[in-house]
Amino acid sequence: MKTILHVTFALLLSAVLTALPVHAQNSHPADIVDTAVAAGQFETLAAALNAAGLVETLKGDGPFTVFAPTDAAFAKLPSGTVEALLKPENRDQLVAVLTYHVVPGRVTARQVARLDDATTVNGQRVAVTTNHDGIFIDEAEVISADVRASNGIIHVIDEVLMPETANIPAVASEAGQFSTLLAAVNAAGLAEALMGDGPFTVFAPTDAAFAKLPGGTVETLLKPENREQLATILKFHVVPGRVYADIALAESPLETLAGDRVRVRRAGNRVLVNKAQVVAANVEAANGVIHVIDSVLLPDAPMSDASPAQIIQMAINRGVPLYNHGQHAACAAIYELAATALLAMDDVPASAQRPLRRALGEMESLHSAAEQAWALRYGLDDAASALREATMQMSSRH
Repeated sequence: MKTILHVTFALLLSAVLTALPVHAQNSHPADIVDTAVAAGQFETLAAALNAAGLVETLKGDGPFTVFAPTDAAFAKLPSGTVEALLKPENRDQLVAVLTYHVVPGRVTARQVARLDDATTVNGQRVAVTTNHDGIFIDEAEVISADVRASNGIIHVIDEVLMPETANIPAVASEAGQFSTLLAAVNAAGLAEALMGDGPFTVFAPTDAAFAKLPGGTVETLLKPENREQLATILKFHVVPGRVYADIALAESPLETLAGDRVRVRRAGNRVLVNKAQVVAANVEAANGVIHVIDSVLLPDAPMSDASPAQIIQMAINRGVPLYNHGQHAACAAIYELAATALLAMDDVPASAQRPLRRALGEMESLHSAAEQAWALRYGLDDAASALREATMQMSSRH
C-alpha cells in the first residue's frame, strides 16, 4: 500500500508540474510578483499585494514560498469581501491575510508534503495535509506546484487562506469555557494589554481549573485590594511571543511576564506546564496562541532556591497576614503550594513528608477555607519540626 501511495503521489506531482506555464520552466525566472502577473490568473492577488504595500517586499531577495490563490479562488469569497479588504482603512487586515499565504524560505512541494504545518510570515501556522487526493493547505488544495521564481517558489491554491482575526480575549470568550479567566483578566486590568499587538502565548486555565482552587480563593483574588496579587498570578500564565507547543517543549523553561519561569515537559502521552496538563494546544489568535490547561498556575519561583525550612517559613510569613485579614482561601492556597513544592523536593525526609501528605488529604474533606488553612498550617508546623529533628540527628553523627 505504501508503494502504491508513493507512486500515486509521484504521478500527481508529475501531473501538476507538467501543467506549469512555460515561463515557470524558464532557466531565468522572474521574481514572484512578475511571475504571478505573467501567469494571467492572479489579477486579484496582484491588486491586493499592491493595496497592502507588499509588492516591493515580494520583489525583494527573499526567498519566499507563496501559496497563491487564483482569481477563481478569490471569487469564492462572500460577496463584497475583496472590495472591503482593498479599502485603505482595512489595510492591516489585508496585510494579515496576504502574509498568511507566505512562508519564509524556498519550500518545494516535496518538502511541503512532509510537513504537518508551516509558520507563515503572518506569525500564525497553516495546517498541511497530504493524502492520495493531493496536498492541502488548511482547506485549500494545491492545484499547481513548484512554480519557480528568482526569489522563491509559488504553489497555486484553489481557495483563499483566512487567518484568525480575533484577539486572545475574543477567542477565549468565543470558546465559552474561560469566563473566570476573563473576569480575572478584567479585574486585574490586563484586558487591554491582551488585546494589543503582542504576540503573546497564554496558558489558559478553564473554568473547571479555577474551580479546583480552595473555596473562596477566586472571590478573594477578584477583590480590588488584591488586584496586584491577581495580576501577578495571571502574568505567570503569559509568555511573550507566539510559542507553539513544539517550541515550548524545545525551549523550556519559559520566562513569563511575571518574571518567573514555567517548565513545559512531556510525561508519557501528556504535556505538562509545571503540574498543569495541556488539554488543547496551539489555539490560534490574531495576536498570539493559547494553550488550554486544566489547573491554575501559581508562581513559586521565590521558593525555588530556598531550603525546605525556608519554604515553610516563607509560606507562614505570607499566609498569616492574609488569614488575619480574613483572606482564608488565599492563605490556604499559599500553604497548599508550599506543601506541594516540599513533596516534590528530593531532600525532604519521609518524616517531614508524612504530615504534609496527611494535611493535604485532610484538606480535601474540609469545606471551610479557614479549616483548610489551619489543617495545612499544622502540617507545615509538623514538617518543620521533623526537619529540625532530622538536621539534629545528622549533626550528631558528625
